[in-house]
Amino acid sequence: MKRDWLSQPKTEFLAGLVVALALIPEAIGFALIAGVDPQVGLYASFSIAVITAILGGRPGMISAATAAVAVLVIPLVRDHGVEYLFAATVLMGVFQAIAGFFRLDLLMRFVSRSVITGFVNALAILIFMAQLPQLTGDNFKLETYAMVAAGLAIIYLLPRLTKSVPSPLVAIVLLAGVSMYWGLNVSTVGDMGKLPSSLPMFHLPQIPLTLETLQIIAPYAAAMAAVGLLESLLTASIVDDMTETRSAKRQECYGQGAANFFTGFIGGMGGCAMIGQSVINIKSGGRHRLSTLFAGILLIILIVVLGPWVAAIPMPALVAVMIFVSISTFRWKSFTEFTHHPKASTAVMVATVITVVATHDLAKGVLVGVLLSGIFFAAKVRNLVKIDTRLEGTTRHYTIGGEIFFGSVDIVTEAMEYGEEDVDNITIDVTHAHFWDISATGILDKVVARFQGEGKQVQVIGMNKASATLVEKYSDNEKPFESLGVVGH
Repeated sequence: MKRDWLSQPKTEFLAGLVVALALIPEAIGFALIAGVDPQVGLYASFSIAVITAILGGRPGMISAATAAVAVLVIPLVRDHGVEYLFAATVLMGVFQAIAGFFRLDLLMRFVSRSVITGFVNALAILIFMAQLPQLTGDNFKLETYAMVAAGLAIIYLLPRLTKSVPSPLVAIVLLAGVSMYWGLNVSTVGDMGKLPSSLPMFHLPQIPLTLETLQIIAPYAAAMAAVGLLESLLTASIVDDMTETRSAKRQECYGQGAANFFTGFIGGMGGCAMIGQSVINIKSGGRHRLSTLFAGILLIILIVVLGPWVAAIPMPALVAVMIFVSISTFRWKSFTEFTHHPKASTAVMVATVITVVATHDLAKGVLVGVLLSGIFFAAKVRNLVKIDTRLEGTTRHYTIGGEIFFGSVDIVTEAMEYGEEDVDNITIDVTHAHFWDISATGILDKVVARFQGEGKQVQVIGMNKASATLVEKYSDNEKPFESLGVVGH
């Protein structure tokens, strides 16, 4: 309690303030992507940030409305309206809580370090690309570039003088003052959308309570829940590395579920963890729950109480902060790792980056990375299988070592094809082998049956307990140990 809520309150407050300022244009932008009023994104960011601060499993991680969830609901809002979005957000929360109950967070163990590195680098690139509209087109102005450059200079140089105040906060405040005083012709937060002037209120989604309604929202809610948890758990792992601490992934599932469930009842859209804002928080000194709570509370205060001032904040100041986040997030060391990391790991990382950047879909990128990791791992384990053979009189001896599974059964088959060899007995020593799946037990059935069909006596020796259990359960023979000639298991 002391660590999470009372440790360095000043630092946590200032970090939360920086995050709150950075959340405002993001929340508005994501709401516009989904095709809803800006207040839907802002209310969601407030609610999700506050609830995950209390119930989440990763202190210091910022959760709010996100693009990853917003792009999924575009057809739902377009075809059925915003009320269905609120209902889908409630159901999204339920699905995420169910995922926590069934320990789906353990699936993160199958996400390799290469996939996480690719995920981080891809997000850094996407964060930078998201700033480009503010630097091109109608925003292609000398004042804009000058303010972005000045903002980056403040962010990087101020920490050399003092770290008592987060440099991104100083950059935002100073540039906002300069812009207002001189009346610079640059885009502002208010240009992105109208800020709400009241607190969110309880709102029951106005939809028919029918099976047809459930059939409409359930697919969207399931997709939102899956993508939201995927991004949240990956971001939690990244923050774990940054802070050299561990998080409670299962609790994070419950926290995300509760946040989205209640957010749907105040007229908000679904959301999840945000790596960009989480990096801002960590870099600004926010490591605990208090900074996340401050981020949510200060967000709603800024937009409701100080709305006119917030609307005047120049976008170039926030662009400078997000470029800083992009640079800080990207794992630059990954370039030097190309030369000494395994080629398979590099291929997984690059494939993840390319897929995410090309599709703007984090789930697809991670899926591609995980599949490639699995393929490369199976190929590596497959090559560890060794089969030695020798002939002693009328007995052919086979010694099998390694992991026997679907990817290595062809090696076993090829090594035991000796045609019509003139031998009477076959021994298969599996002391140093382990059978993993029904493909492995199936190939054992097949090989033994072939030898027995040729009139040979077969003995399988040295089978360990785990492999014997698998053979007994999944062999095609009613009495597998007798028919296969298994001894000593």
